[in-house]
Amino acid sequence: MFKRDKDKKMLLQIGVEQIRENPNQPRRIFDDAKLSELTKSIQQYGVLQPLCIRLNGKNEYELISGERRLRAAKAAGLRTVPCILQNIDSQNSCLIALIENLQREDLSFFEQAKGIERLITDYGMTQQEAAQKLSLSQSAVANKLRLLRLSPNMQERIENLKLTERHARALLRICSEYQREIALNEIIVKGYNAAETDAYIDRLLAPEETKPVNKMVVKDVRLFVNSINKAINVMKISGIDAKSERSETEKYIKYTVIIPKRKCDA
Repeated sequence: MFKRDKDKKMLLQIGVEQIRENPNQPRRIFDDAKLSELTKSIQQYGVLQPLCIRLNGKNEYELISGERRLRAAKAAGLRTVPCILQNIDSQNSCLIALIENLQREDLSFFEQAKGIERLITDYGMTQQEAAQKLSLSQSAVANKLRLLRLSPNMQERIENLKLTERHARALLRICSEYQREIALNEIIVKGYNAAETDAYIDRLLAPEETKPVNKMVVKDVRLFVNSINKAINVMKISGIDAKSERSETEKYIKYTVIIPKRKCDA
């Protein structure tokens, strides 16, 4: 069944199982609670806003936008959903999916960056062209793309812990991937907010001669022992299987620290 809407676009009722996912969908994380709310709404009122679809190269219905509505409709038990069929190519499908999510602020900053990167790498756009298409400045696009310099593991940890884009940008100031991991662990353990993270990175990057000298006279050797234990714990959190052995006599405390070499250090 189909009819035409007021803009003379074809409005179809398509079976939910006939619609293929959009391979260019930039969003990879879906909020379960919000999806559940949408499912309940669709059960009560139906799908109020049609999905956008196109015919792909295999003559299949492929989603352009509306993946949350499609998922919720399936969960609500609907067999068909209202769709607007649009005659566009895969490049514009990718662009529309990205723009829709950006406008609704549904994407994480890493998902935004990956979506922009796809426009550039898969469709040959320049940063300037991508910026114009997305109504962003070129510097904003460049800054988004820089976020992808963080390792996939770090990106995942930052997203899972719901840290901000400002946290991620601060970590980018550290050149060493290994030092970034240590810094991220410290940020997590201390629970630093964005401003505290910036200040912490400033201290890490400060030249040795400008760092404040601790003139405190340490009278208790336990402070040094605690520092050693803390350093070992940080290495363990970073995935380094560091071990320590302690022995003590009347005259001294002996610590032996064993740090396995990484492959790149061998």
